[in-house]
Amino acid sequence: MQTESGKMETNSAVSRRRFIAGAGVLLAGTTLKLARGIPVDDIAPQAASRDRIIDIHQHTDYSGRPNTELIRHQRTLGVSLTVLLPAGSPVNSPSTHQGISNGLQAGCSGNEVCYRIAQEHPGEFVFGANEVPDLPGAAREIEKYLKLGAKVIGELKFGLDCDAPGMQRIYELAGKYEVPVLMHWQHGMYSYHLERFHTMLAKYPEVKFIGHAQTWWANIDREHRDQRVMYPKTQVTPGGLTDRLLADYPNLYGDLSAGSGLNALLRDQAHARSFLDRHQNKLLYGSDCSDAAGKGAACSGAQAIDSIRRLAPDRKVSRKILYQNAKKLFKL
Repeated sequence: MQTESGKMETNSAVSRRRFIAGAGVLLAGTTLKLARGIPVDDIAPQAASRDRIIDIHQHTDYSGRPNTELIRHQRTLGVSLTVLLPAGSPVNSPSTHQGISNGLQAGCSGNEVCYRIAQEHPGEFVFGANEVPDLPGAAREIEKYLKLGAKVIGELKFGLDCDAPGMQRIYELAGKYEVPVLMHWQHGMYSYHLERFHTMLAKYPEVKFIGHAQTWWANIDREHRDQRVMYPKTQVTPGGLTDRLLADYPNLYGDLSAGSGLNALLRDQAHARSFLDRHQNKLLYGSDCSDAAGKGAACSGAQAIDSIRRLAPDRKVSRKILYQNAKKLFKL
């Protein structure tokens, strides 16, 4: 190798130079991560991970889990970027079932905590915005965080009709700021009247809606009759309400998170293969689990990743569901 002075360097000199330069880059990168509050032992180079994954559904202070454990959980899970979904304000009202639903009925914290963690860990977390929809000033609170860069509204987990005035004000905000709305569907408890939701999809075609939770996933089955059954185990007959809505409305997506999403995949795996193929551009990975493990049988999020990879018809489809669809929808 020839230097700027025109003299030749030996191979050993070149090797020493390259080693020193590489060590300097590694030290600089480690210093930057320490400055961001990431422990060195937790640093896992993304190049070493199997695939990049976006998790669209996690919560802070979830069922009492410390947020330091949340961060470790997501890294163990192999997630590249996590969307933090806040709870609304703690209030006693009919829409929160007189406080039962506060903290998303799981002790989850609100907008400010999600925003702070995303600021402390840029590139690893982003945040959503939420508020009790029929609370005075709800739109103002949500808009505050949309202006700060919130990527989604939700999760909307409140005892209100899906077409209630307060809910529609939130849909209008989502359209204005071009962010999706994530809704928790649970018969008799949250987001009432899934059978009427098509009217909102038609009324707000510019708004991207994401369906989630027990009633949403139970209704992939055309034979699902008893809405009180939250985790059906029977084989699936295609053409259920959820299946039809996903097929008929371009502005509707499905969040495969939590036990409900995992159950939808595992209850009838032959159906799951065709369902993932049929709706490959509409489905999104989320974990929505409150464990500290981040792996194995204790973690539904880890099981969902494994199930998507195993049941998707090919790697192209699994990459859409685990990463590409979310990247496009959330503009990440």
